[in-house]
Amino acid sequence: MEITTAMVKELRDKTGAGILDCRKALEASGGDFDAALTALREKGLADVAKRSGRVATEGVVEVYGHPGNRVGVMLELNCETDFVARTEGFQALAHDLVLHIAFAAPRYISRDEVPADEIEAEKKVYRAQALEEGKPEHIVERIVEGRLDKFYRQVCLLEQPFVKDEERTVGDVLQDLKARVGENVVLRRFVRYELGEGL
Repeated sequence: MEITTAMVKELRDKTGAGILDCRKALEASGGDFDAALTALREKGLADVAKRSGRVATEGVVEVYGHPGNRVGVMLELNCETDFVARTEGFQALAHDLVLHIAFAAPRYISRDEVPADEIEAEKKVYRAQALEEGKPEHIVERIVEGRLDKFYRQVCLLEQPFVKDEERTVGDVLQDLKARVGENVVLRRFVRYELGEGL
């Protein structure tokens, strides 16, 4: 199959990879767009893994105020270079993430940020619920772990289904960006305010 300039351009637009890399991926896949896309993503993720030790100090601070000013979000999304920080894809993701946080109200970035005492309190509640429902003692711990996973999907940003594509998690979306830009991308921190919260 002949590899056209339009095919290379489409793959480049989708991945952000170099023109030569896109052409080589299309040639290697015999013109199969999806196979070439997968190959470039795998290569991108491999490149990111090599760079994971590098510090991501560039990036953006994105701020969002929901209409009516009842919810506000601020986040810091980092990458390795200011070149990537200025790209449309990077800035669009930062904006999408503040919208997601305003909507989904996560409390933590990942599981390792959830305090141990909160995890124990959740486990205690789930254990009591399972026993009250009459579940056999020998499967209660599996039930507790299953419900704890569901809890993590509700409160941990990286595990939440992405608001613009619920087939993928926020963590998956970040991995895709890492693969496209070939750099380490880190969601450093966020804060979400809601009017009257905690009163």
